[in-house]
Amino acid sequence: MREKVEEVLNKIRPALQRDGGDVELVDVSADGVVKVRLKGACGG
Repeated sequence: MREKVEEVLNKIRPALQRDGGDVELVDVSADGVVKVRLKGACGG
């Protein structure tokens, strides 16, 4: 499951990076809860 989540994050990462941000996968629990850390600037 972690690999699938990473694949999806890699698809959206370029858009976040163009806006000065990024996303980091923190954890994927056994029951499917995904925790991410948003980094960088937000425009609004």
